[in-house]
Amino acid sequence: METPPVNPVGEKDTSQPQQQWEKNLDLTTQIRQQPRDPPTEILELRVSPDSDSQILENPQETEKLAAGLEGDSESHGSASEVPEPLQASDLWYCPDGSFVKKIIIRGHGLDKPKLGSRCWVQAFGFTLGSGLPEGWTEVTMGLGPWREETWGELIEKCLESMCQGEQAELQLPGCSGPPVRLTLASFTKGRDSWELEATEKEALAREERARGTELFRAGNPESAARCYGRALRLLLTLPPPGSPERTVLHANLAACQLLLGQPHLAAQSCDRVLEREPGHLKALYRRGVAQAALGNLEKATADLKKVLAVDPKNRAAQEELGKVIIQGKKQDAGLAQGLRKMFG
Repeated sequence: METPPVNPVGEKDTSQPQQQWEKNLDLTTQIRQQPRDPPTEILELRVSPDSDSQILENPQETEKLAAGLEGDSESHGSASEVPEPLQASDLWYCPDGSFVKKIIIRGHGLDKPKLGSRCWVQAFGFTLGSGLPEGWTEVTMGLGPWREETWGELIEKCLESMCQGEQAELQLPGCSGPPVRLTLASFTKGRDSWELEATEKEALAREERARGTELFRAGNPESAARCYGRALRLLLTLPPPGSPERTVLHANLAACQLLLGQPHLAAQSCDRVLEREPGHLKALYRRGVAQAALGNLEKATADLKKVLAVDPKNRAAQEELGKVIIQGKKQDAGLAQGLRKMFG
């Protein structure tokens, strides 16, 4: 395999202990509050479009990247040295709050990976079974089963914010272990979402939907939900009236969200289906199940009765309505008992 290139310029000591990394995160709040004019490269990092629609740019091939980057991970500073205070520009907060990126070695250029970019990356510190092997590997932005793995979505979001030659550590909220390290050595040219034709977006969305259904049937609703979500993000950029495929995708996403214990999100997904098709039976049934889980028994009853009015033999709706009625009786009995104690 061809040895990836290295950028020895601008390297920083990466061996600071975990305590310093956490301490520096605390210092960042103070640093960010200080009024100052940030340099151009800071503005580029801080001004980030929405992560759901962001498909970033990429640079040309570079030369000699990997040897120096790997060597940097072995370097150790003197115990007597005072660590350089972490600058606000060294941190990038993922808009959805899934991780904080600390830049260890700055990349060069302003381009970042886009849809279809083949990225040559190095990863260390990922848990077993994450789907990304330790060391150098190639991943393609927006394509491939690697995105369905536990860390796939996180890696893709991080790569979308990285320049060529950049090395970073990722800290996950609530994770006490050492940060994960990710290096982007190089990547090929890709395309922004606005550069895709409507037919291309629809074709990609169909592929994501098919893969999502495959995963759902295999008992993996979490990965299926990610596929459906990516398909929806592609179709949301189409001009009005949009693709009718969105209705099916929202309905399928609601099924995943119910299995994942997210009734609030499932109800919202069903709302979007029913805005387009008020008589969509699967969406009515799933919203009824979601409302029952949320304790909104009257709303659940109304949705389930609408299903049975159209399809009286729908066994799933019959069983769910029976559960809602029993739950309502228990609720009424509990309320009556409370009133007797209060006024008895």
